[in-house]
Amino acid sequence: MKKYWLAAAGVVAAVAIAAPSAVGAPTATSTTSTTSLATGTAARTEPAKVTPAKAAVPAPNPVRTVRPGQRVDAGGGFTVWLTRDGKHWTGPDGYENFRSVVDGNIDRSEPGVSHQSEGDATGVFHSGLYYGTRKAGRVELSDTEGHKTVATLIALPGRPDWGVWYAHTGPADGNGGSSLGVTLYDRAGKLLAELPGFDFPAGRG
Repeated sequence: MKKYWLAAAGVVAAVAIAAPSAVGAPTATSTTSTTSLATGTAARTEPAKVTPAKAAVPAPNPVRTVRPGQRVDAGGGFTVWLTRDGKHWTGPDGYENFRSVVDGNIDRSEPGVSHQSEGDATGVFHSGLYYGTRKAGRVELSDTEGHKTVATLIALPGRPDWGVWYAHTGPADGNGGSSLGVTLYDRAGKLLAELPGFDFPAGRG
């Protein structure tokens, strides 16, 4: 019996000695994983995300495009429309006025502006042509004290070299508002043309 127990104890001891070696040895899976990481096949680098640059938003066109003959409500009972031969408008009295761009009275080879005005103690309606440029950006009215009024610009389709501007100011002075100067700028703010105020009755110019 004694020899049996000694033999059994020896077997147990042998198992105990062999066990740590078996547990601590790397498995086939862990060896493969380590090799893969060492060779770089398991590690993948995600490509950097590229944010596309936003396209610049174009500035809004300062000139409203209208169809030939399209009536535009200019406010205060005034209506303006354009045809291929020039500017048309009516006032509260319903009488139609016309300013030609083809009769030779304006030189469209260089930038310029014209000015017509009519009004009374309640206010003055100003309008005119701008011409000689396809880059009109702003028309301003200014008085002798430096007060400025920005006009509305309209033109026919196809980027013509002329269009119409109109604006309203306060009550008329002795010359119906014609003393106001008119200035034309391009879209970059560059001065293109100036028309000084004149002391003549309203409705001319």
